[in-house]
Amino acid sequence: MPEILVVDDEPGIRELMREILEEEGYDVRAAENGTAARNALEAKIPDLVLLDIWMPDVDGVTLLKEWKAQGRLTMPVVMMSGHGTVHTAVEATRLGAFDYLEKPIAYKQLLETVRKAMETRSAKPITTGTLEYLGQGEAIKRLTQRLNLAASAGLPVLLLTEPGAGEEAVAHFLTPPEGAFVQVEDGAMLADRPMDLLVRAKGGLVFVPDLEILSAMQQKGLALLIARRSEYATRVVTACQTPPAQMLAEGKLQRELHDLLAHAVVELPPLRDRREDIPYLATRMLEDACVRLLIPPRRLSDTAMDLLSAHEWPGNLAELDALAGRLALEEGPDPVDADSVEAILGTPPKASGPGGIDLMLHLPLKDARDAFEKAYLEALLAECNWGMSRAAERAGLDRTNLYRKVKQLGIETPGKEKG
Repeated sequence: MPEILVVDDEPGIRELMREILEEEGYDVRAAENGTAARNALEAKIPDLVLLDIWMPDVDGVTLLKEWKAQGRLTMPVVMMSGHGTVHTAVEATRLGAFDYLEKPIAYKQLLETVRKAMETRSAKPITTGTLEYLGQGEAIKRLTQRLNLAASAGLPVLLLTEPGAGEEAVAHFLTPPEGAFVQVEDGAMLADRPMDLLVRAKGGLVFVPDLEILSAMQQKGLALLIARRSEYATRVVTACQTPPAQMLAEGKLQRELHDLLAHAVVELPPLRDRREDIPYLATRMLEDACVRLLIPPRRLSDTAMDLLSAHEWPGNLAELDALAGRLALEEGPDPVDADSVEAILGTPPKASGPGGIDLMLHLPLKDARDAFEKAYLEALLAECNWGMSRAAERAGLDRTNLYRKVKQLGIETPGKEKG
């Protein structure tokens, strides 16, 4: 049942609108001022907002501007006022309001405006599929909502995440239905021919996997691409591990590009921060691996699942998917037991002792993580005789992500890299 949020500081108007709209079959929530309206929108996005302009704490036009800047203007908003002017109506519609009603509002006019506004909600979907590939927990539900808000507002999206956490899946999700998906594999394209990318992706999406490795000229190209995306009805998504404000302060991100991306930074949590998704993901990935490898289905024992749920997953989804593939091929009991999982994952690291976690407590979290990742990858690459393909498989990363991490962490490879 469609839901309408009525925002008005006059109790009589709120209750009258509730009665009229509920009689027509709508669910109605009410908010008495701007603060209550903010809280109501945070709790749940309604299908329509009827928003009074003049309220004691914050006016409706300011709220409309705020929601638009935050990418929250994903539902039609009808402004209402008893002191309306033509200028106010024009300003409200310019900012994204669906319509403007002057009080006292006629019964038929209210219902006709609500009907027309609701019809816009049945337009074609703005995203492709779902994010079930990433999980089904609350964190993924909030992520889906945030991404839909950004897509509806036409904002470029900066994913703050770790490699392998599902950034490419998010980019595919944000690609308009039937639109082209263009992933920038060569940063030189951004510096030399950014408009070519827009032409190729017209009506679809351009995905730049790693903002942090872009040169100054490549960042200028990305800024141009973002600035002109509307001309080509194209969305732009990029990803990085460092907050843009920190990159700006460290001189790694140009001000122009920072300002273009700062309004739609979306955090994609790593797998270890949403452990409630691990049982679902592990089960599904093991099933998929068995189908892919044309072998009988296998399942995980409770003790094996407990071990997976406790693992830190430095390679995120990519690591879990690689593990599922190996477990599918492992000889052993069915269901897969904890010993089979531990034989692949190895013994969990101790929390203290020489080289242990206690020696990193003086470092900020990001620096400690980088130090661990560098030591881990250097040791893994050495064990694999610096063979990138084998090391990528062992780490649960794709080869491109491994190359990116090696470059980012300043790991020096001896001589020519092996395949």
